[in-house]
Amino acid sequence: MPLADISSVVCLVSCQPEQAFHPPVKGNQLLNYNRPLQTALPDNLSQDGISVLVEKSKFRLTVFHKLEPVKSYPVVFGSSPAGDKLHEGDRKTPEGIYYIRDLYPHSSWSKFIWIDYPRPDSWREHFQAKLSGRIGWLLPIGGQIGIHGVPAGEDSMIEQRVNWTWGCISLKNQDVDEVYRFVSNGTLVEVVP
Repeated sequence: MPLADISSVVCLVSCQPEQAFHPPVKGNQLLNYNRPLQTALPDNLSQDGISVLVEKSKFRLTVFHKLEPVKSYPVVFGSSPAGDKLHEGDRKTPEGIYYIRDLYPHSSWSKFIWIDYPRPDSWREHFQAKLSGRIGWLLPIGGQIGIHGVPAGEDSMIEQRVNWTWGCISLKNQDVDEVYRFVSNGTLVEVVP
């Protein structure tokens, strides 16, 4: 863990969990899924107004602009999707508020949008799980969590809601390619149960 985060992780003073950032998206449907994101966004697009909400229980990723939902995509998760990620290899997708730290093409999954897991809240939960005996002391927290596509020709995994990753969020390749064009380093990504 970075030394600068120690006081946030240890919580020497009362620490509150991060509050939800996005307003809830009503219903279970995909918003504007058959419309290109570029045409769903306002003409006066400010990229710093873009954020992303991932709802694990609804298998949905929604792009927001200035806290207004613009377009949703179907997604899948780690192969053990219930609950928050506590350690490397648990195949859970982390929950909380993260920021994009990098974006790059990926040879197996089209694009990779890397988020900054673990954050101080993640470290705190990791250590609390160790203290309570829910996970072993030698288990590392993990990392390299992101949003990416699927192996070529495997869009059916998204359509059939096959949770196949080690903890990442996965979209169809055409969908991750579209989202990739409108997010950048520092874009907020919120993942909720």
